[in-house]
Amino acid sequence: MTADRIYRRAQFRLSAPTPADLGPDEGVEVAFAGRSNVGKSSVLNALTGQRKLARTSGTPGRTQAINCFDLDETRRLIDLPGYGYAKVPQAVKRRWERALPDYLRNRQSLYGVVVIMDVRHAPTDLDLQMLRWCADAGLVLHGVLTKADKLKRGAAHNRLQAVQRATAEDGVTLPSVQLFSALKGEGIDELTGVLDEWFAVGNSQA
Repeated sequence: MTADRIYRRAQFRLSAPTPADLGPDEGVEVAFAGRSNVGKSSVLNALTGQRKLARTSGTPGRTQAINCFDLDETRRLIDLPGYGYAKVPQAVKRRWERALPDYLRNRQSLYGVVVIMDVRHAPTDLDLQMLRWCADAGLVLHGVLTKADKLKRGAAHNRLQAVQRATAEDGVTLPSVQLFSALKGEGIDELTGVLDEWFAVGNSQA
């Protein structure tokens, strides 16, 4: 069975209002984080080859809970709520401002975080905050710059380098960052390679 098959087996398990509702803190999970409407659901759907696994919407802030997708009995993908959209109810925003750092610091099964950003824009203050939280928690990081098809190849690579500089200037090192286009299927193999390493896919019977 090829490595990418494990992602194609992804199945929705639950939607958790808070990290405490995720269930047993065991196995290995990788979280996907990004600002509202950055294309996080499209990345997950492209990775898994399932068009409707993660619900996509033109309405920013729609995902207001943690969505958990099982890959097998011990490994899972975690879709975190999008951040930075002003119309999310204040009570929800306050809840996640408290819960998210706690999840990143204390969830023992959380191995790494894929931070998703729009290639057309510089990292926002909230993107940088997310990266700092993850780094402070000792989590491994990977950056995915979505909507690469919106720019010409040279411009997209320039933006990738600009993101690396911006994060370094903020004191956060992104060990790896890539371009991604769900529309064209660009970057899926690269992302799969990173996740294979994090999930130790080559060291199992997946």
